[in-house]
Amino acid sequence: MSKRDYYQVLGVARNAAEDAIRKAYRRLAMKYHPDRNPDDAEAEERFKEAKEAYEVLTDAQKRAAYDQFGHAGLDAARGAGAGPGGAEAFGDIFGDVFGDIFGGGGGGGRRRGGRSNVYRGADLRYELALDLEQAVFGTTTEIDFQTTADCQECTGSGAAKGHPPVKCESCNGAGQVRVSQGFFSVQQTCPRCRGRGTVIEKPCASCAGQGRVRTPKRLSVKVPAGVDTGDRIRLAGEGEAGRNGGPPGDLYVEIAVREHPIFERDGAHLSCEVPVSFATAALGGSVDVPTLEGHAIIKVPAETQSGRVFRLRGKGVRPVRGGATGDLFCRVVIETPVNLSDEQKALLRKFEAAMAADTRSHNPRERSWLEGVRQFFSRMGS
Repeated sequence: MSKRDYYQVLGVARNAAEDAIRKAYRRLAMKYHPDRNPDDAEAEERFKEAKEAYEVLTDAQKRAAYDQFGHAGLDAARGAGAGPGGAEAFGDIFGDVFGDIFGGGGGGGRRRGGRSNVYRGADLRYELALDLEQAVFGTTTEIDFQTTADCQECTGSGAAKGHPPVKCESCNGAGQVRVSQGFFSVQQTCPRCRGRGTVIEKPCASCAGQGRVRTPKRLSVKVPAGVDTGDRIRLAGEGEAGRNGGPPGDLYVEIAVREHPIFERDGAHLSCEVPVSFATAALGGSVDVPTLEGHAIIKVPAETQSGRVFRLRGKGVRPVRGGATGDLFCRVVIETPVNLSDEQKALLRKFEAAMAADTRSHNPRERSWLEGVRQFFSRMGS
């Protein structure tokens, strides 16, 4: 089967800058990496394809040859040096990019000045659901998740006890081989040991030579006060174990605050609806409202309309990154009485009749609304 165009593989233009190529490769490597897609042959092939395209297009000489001659311009060099490793032999450049993807912005995936294919472990993500009160005041909670850890049987070496890894004869323990063909002189990862510099002759039975095993893990997480949905807590070194002696990744705990029965949160501010009786809204009075610190009283002036908002300063949330504490906004909702007795209904009808004698004084909003309706129909009929 013919190979796809490298630019098409990465989804970039033919004149794309190296930075754009690097970003496109990071996205594809994150999506198709075998550690994230176990037992998925198609994802593995897409990963290798993207990796090969990246290596060619970020090498000035290779890219020039490819742009002029296509895949045929690379066949001679690749045929002389690829060996049984195939696309896996493209390891030098990939190490740096892989570290950027899974390294959380630090360190890089390949050990600097050492062998290639020594990778930092993948970062993990855990979504932690919290009640509003827990998010506002902070809490400590335990989480359970699955990760990979060094195999205890072989202490991460991948080799069975009594059969330690031996020096690779192909690269003499360097982990690198140099291939020259025509105008190319390329240093590549050793296809036999894949950059380790050693070869496992008898794999560990517990981890099948991988050096890592899936294992459950429990951690205690301290959540600082003021966090909100979308905030992340980084637990350094609590991600997956590295490969070939690489450092572990990090665990990112992402906060998701549950919906609250009373309050809605908007950054540092809180809001809530406060039901008020018709009599209190008309005559005025005091209403007891909840806050995160206890009860508070708001004074409702006479003739208060539904929708009016009262502001309680400093009754909101203090942000996790500092700054002033937010406010609590209480929106008045006038509640229509239900389940009225015959006597109560008669009193309301008597009250309505008394109000009808002078609607201009008692119902100013109704009067302005009716005037708007009249003008609307007048325009429609013109």
